[in-house]
Amino acid sequence: MFGKSLYAVFAVLAIAATGCGGGEESYASIVDKAENDKKLVIGVKADQPGLGLRTPDGSFTGFDVEVAKYVAKQLGVDPSGITFKETVSANREAFIEQGQVDMVVATYSITDARKQKVSFAGPYFVAGQDLLVRADEAALTGPETLNGKKLCSVAGSTPAQKVKTEYAKEVQLQEERTYSACVDRVLGGQLDAITTDNVILAGYAAQHSGKLKVVGKPFSTEKYGIGLKKDDTAGRKAVNDALEKMFSDGSWTQALQSSVGASGFALPQAPQLERY
Repeated sequence: MFGKSLYAVFAVLAIAATGCGGGEESYASIVDKAENDKKLVIGVKADQPGLGLRTPDGSFTGFDVEVAKYVAKQLGVDPSGITFKETVSANREAFIEQGQVDMVVATYSITDARKQKVSFAGPYFVAGQDLLVRADEAALTGPETLNGKKLCSVAGSTPAQKVKTEYAKEVQLQEERTYSACVDRVLGGQLDAITTDNVILAGYAAQHSGKLKVVGKPFSTEKYGIGLKKDDTAGRKAVNDALEKMFSDGSWTQALQSSVGASGFALPQAPQLERY
């Protein structure tokens, strides 16, 4: 009797273990997953007009989304095989490390500190840090004019701290979860300015035409990369190869023009890849 009971316990445990696996296989590289599953989960922003924006029907649009689709296609995954997952600045590394996403294409600046946790392909775009203010604001002409003002940025991003450290030690920093929350507070008059990359700010200025403006005095260089698992060397090479093709065949310029061009942002040339 005891033997049958023990057998039943093992059988239940076996079934439970199978269920926990969910049929998902773990791959060493995004290349292998793309080739075998024909599916990828890609982290993108959901509240950045022109770059990564969730539309009312639940789909995602923007330059980052177009880059993600192109790269996935080169890896063998059609758009129908992509699941886009919203990421915010504070959770990008965690999502990659935990396997919640296979790659992140989300205005993700390449830094040495982030390279300790994840791997980067790219850059696929080079932006510059700037300020977004109300359209009738005349006093704020650059980061050095922010002393005593209230400046918004998002948790997990570094631009606001850069302003305080290098340009305006008396600035009052305010963190929000998303840039769209910052925009609402600037429009409402509770805060004075937002700082992040100029191409991101241009999208918000276009979305709120006549109410917001980009100061137009960039004061940093931000190289956007595609984030992958730390040791995925094969994946990094494959994604870089895909980006190189996107630069050369005109798809990169077309994607940028269709997504960001309407904001009036001056479109740059494709950047140089920094393979490592």
